[in-house]
Formats: sequence, C-alpha cells, structure tokens
Amino acid sequence: MLWQVLTWISEHPKPFWTAMQQHVLLSAAALGLAIGIALPLALVLLRWQHASGVAIGLVNVLRTIPSLALLVVLLPVLGTGFQPSLVALTLYGLPAILINAYTGLREVDPDIIDAARGQGLSSRQITRRIAIPIALPVIFAGIRTAAVQIVSAATLAAFIGGGGLGELITAGMGTLDIPQLVVGGLAVALLAIATELGFGLCERHMNRTRFP
Repeated sequence: MLWQVLTWISEHPKPFWTAMQQHVLLSAAALGLAIGIALPLALVLLRWQHASGVAIGLVNVLRTIPSLALLVVLLPVLGTGFQPSLVALTLYGLPAILINAYTGLREVDPDIIDAARGQGLSSRQITRRIAIPIALPVIFAGIRTAAVQIVSAATLAAFIGGGGLGELITAGMGTLDIPQLVVGGLAVALLAIATELGFGLCERHMNRTRFP
C-alpha cells in the first residue's frame, strides 16, 4: 500500500501539492482570524466581566457543533467555496483561544497588577507589559489546540468546494481510488501531527526563554 501511495503522488504531483497548499492556506488564514478575534475579545471581557459568562457560554456552544454541521449552516448564507470554509474554521478555532486567553489574563496575580499600578503604569501598559507576558503560556496553549483542530477540520471544506486535502479523500471515495483516498487521509494526519509538534517546539522554546 505504501508503494501505491508513493506511486500515486509521483504520478499526480500537481493535484497533490495544489491540495496541500490550499489546505495550509485555509488553515493558516482561519487560525490568524481566530487569534485576531479572540485576543481583543478576551481583553474586552476582562473589562466587562458581567458579560463574560454569556460570551464564554456562547463560544462554548460552538464546541458542541460538529464542524461539518457548521459548514452546512453557513452554506445558505455565504454559499460555497473558500469564504464559508474560512468563516466556519475560524469559528471552530475560536473557543480554545478565547477561553485560554480570558482564563490566563484573569488569573494574573492581582498583587502584581497593583504593584505595577503603584509604579505609575497605565492600564494599557500593565496589559501589554505585564498581563499578556504572564498569561502567554496559557494563551499559546489555546492557539496550539486551535491550530490542530483547524487543520483536522479543514478536511471537510471539500464538501462545500473549499479545496484542500479533503478533495483527494472525496475524489478517492467517489472513484474507489484507494491510493488517492489514503494519500489524502495520510497527508491530513501528518499535517496535523506536524502542526502539533511544531507548536509544541515553539512552546518549549518560549518557556525556556522565559524561565532559563
């Protein structure tokens, strides 16, 4: 089977690499958007804690919705293609980042904040120079989790024309081309593992830098 997989890739290099590039682009864009939404929202929720319970509850609801169902829900609104896939994957990765960011920032020691305020730092300076660096390991753990979830869920984008490695899987299933199907599934699995290992190495390096 391994030889058949390698043979299929060597005979179809363009479809394979095109699907790989689409998958990586879609996943990276969704992760970037999820980070761009979650981090500012976590800071807002720290200031408006009476609304944090509702916001976190709504975000947690997203965790209970299967990724394919989320894609289908967005289909009548955004149609097919890259855009609805991007929106769905962004929403799918949002909970892990937002919850970790909010939890990490909220659990910064109040005594440290008071000491910084006593030194004359403004609220913005305290957030940027103290709260975020202290909470960074927890925030990064959420980003790491979201990255793996997004890479895995991006496979389903093929069902609404979003491209990616899922197209190899669906095409292989449709034509009973087992090597193509295995190529798609194996590539997604290896990409998810590489994402986990890559973010894990970054996290270890970050922790060594912070705590030599």
